[in-house]
Amino acid sequence: MDTRGSPGKGGSTAMLSISGMTCDGCAKTVTRILSRVPGVSSAKVDFATNRAVVTGSAHLDVLIAAVQAAGYGAQPMGSDTIERGQNERSGSGCC
Repeated sequence: MDTRGSPGKGGSTAMLSISGMTCDGCAKTVTRILSRVPGVSSAKVDFATNRAVVTGSAHLDVLIAAVQAAGYGAQPMGSDTIERGQNERSGSGCC
């Protein structure tokens, strides 16, 4: 996992930019998805800022793939490009 913070008890911390969310329900869905990735100790997604903070040992690519598989976009914070799937939000069942 690329670290964007200091490692703590749960491992390293990654910050992701999440796209495609349209409500707090979407943020809860993405939080649940990230929390289920093996190696994730904690995940928090903020709809207002479109950011996710994930702590644990999961690899960054696995976190991004999990979010994208659910129909949302994800990229490491600080990345200049926006990754959007053609079917963004299509599998989320939201809005």
